[in-house]
Amino acid sequence: MNDHVILLHGLWMRGFTLAALRHRLEAAGFSVDLFDYASVLRGPEIGVANLIEKTRSHKGGKVHFVGHSLGGLVALQALQRAPEITRGRVVCLGSPLRGSAVARTVAQFPGGSLVIGKSLDVLTSGVERWEGKQAVGAIAGRLPIGFGFAFGALASPHDGTVSVAETELPGLTDHVVVPATHTGLLFSQDAAAQTIAFLRTARFSQRV
Repeated sequence: MNDHVILLHGLWMRGFTLAALRHRLEAAGFSVDLFDYASVLRGPEIGVANLIEKTRSHKGGKVHFVGHSLGGLVALQALQRAPEITRGRVVCLGSPLRGSAVARTVAQFPGGSLVIGKSLDVLTSGVERWEGKQAVGAIAGRLPIGFGFAFGALASPHDGTVSVAETELPGLTDHVVVPATHTGLLFSQDAAAQTIAFLRTARFSQRV
């Protein structure tokens, strides 16, 4: 298989947090890159530009994007800005595609906007709908364990940080819910299997 996957981490994270998912994708026959960007201090703008440049420089087969949380929004922003960079597919893992209630709540506290940093706008507003040519699938978690639950801003079901409803975007090709927390999506065998299924077929297996 010549297909290549670029993995994008979420807020406050770095590329190495995606190592377990990378291993599973490589075992399934994909070549994989971990894409690092400064999610708080520099925000997604520079990350989007760097992702576009990185994708354009890839030689070979299709390039797919798999983004956890904020990383899914960064991937979609890159494709909205430069839709020609890839014919590959996109999987969003626990991404608040409709905007994050937790981010909006945190931003109301003194200093809260500094905690989220320059990713505040994209996390609070999300995306209105997906109208691109690339197939986009979203995987949501439903184990309600995480710091976001403490803010009381999440509608059930949720993964402790992002509600399932926040991952449901008009224009998605497919959507599936797995038994995982928000961070647990990075290590979940179910999430990895669903990601592989979508990258191969543009559909989730739905057997969860």
